[in-house]
Amino acid sequence: MKKVLLLLSLFAATTFAATIPESAKVGQFYAGCQAYSFRLFTVMEAIDKTAAAGGKTIEFYPGQKFSTEKPDAKWDQNATPEMIEAVKAKLAEKGLTAVGFGVIKLGKDAAQDRKVFEFCKTLGIGVVISEPDVAGLDGIEALVKEFDIKMAIHNHPKRPLDRAYLFWDPNYVLDLVKDRDPRLGACADVGHWVRSGLNPVDCIKILKGRIFDSHMKDLTEFGNPKAHDLPFGTGKSDIPAILAEYHAQGYPGPLHCEYEHNWETSLPEITQCLEFVKNWKPAK
Repeated sequence: MKKVLLLLSLFAATTFAATIPESAKVGQFYAGCQAYSFRLFTVMEAIDKTAAAGGKTIEFYPGQKFSTEKPDAKWDQNATPEMIEAVKAKLAEKGLTAVGFGVIKLGKDAAQDRKVFEFCKTLGIGVVISEPDVAGLDGIEALVKEFDIKMAIHNHPKRPLDRAYLFWDPNYVLDLVKDRDPRLGACADVGHWVRSGLNPVDCIKILKGRIFDSHMKDLTEFGNPKAHDLPFGTGKSDIPAILAEYHAQGYPGPLHCEYEHNWETSLPEITQCLEFVKNWKPAK
């Protein structure tokens, strides 16, 4: 049975790529930005900046301001049909594919969970990223099956003062999903693993076949919760080894640069990150 589930999870990971056009590849991987990198800007500006940086995919997050014309409107599952159509048009204009939404809480309110999945279905988004209430996983699993949309558990860093927080541990995440529908898996935030003192490549190996999204960060220090982002290839995350492991596993992405430094002026650094992905090639 476990062998069957593993094969199903590998199938789920690779077939997710079928919903993303080949034109969304940056080098070997589907890649772009988590819109949180541009949290000081509107979602419309985040789309512009992702395209300007060389990204081909985007992952939205809930609560971002919608536009300079509508500064009080928020972009999330409560968006109006007019807002959704405007975002779709903007994505088409910039040649971007929306592939993810999160990090958003799931498992507490069934009606709100359904709204999240309906929102993603309308936008063609294939994965919801969450740090869910684990008591609500049965309901989340039912929605995953109904909508054929994946749910990926995100990891923040280890919290020494909060031992109840366990999503930082890839083994814990695997235990939560391994015996469930293969569309339940992980969003691998490699930078937060580095902040937790974990080797990202080891973590990726643990979650093989269950990774549906990855927040990519290269950091100044290993094991320091206060480490900050650097352009890919210049920090302590060992981005080349991470990309090599993803390629070896047959994971094509999406990879999302989530750059949380120099918030107002980070576009050149994010561009450098995506250039690194574009130019990376597997060893022969």
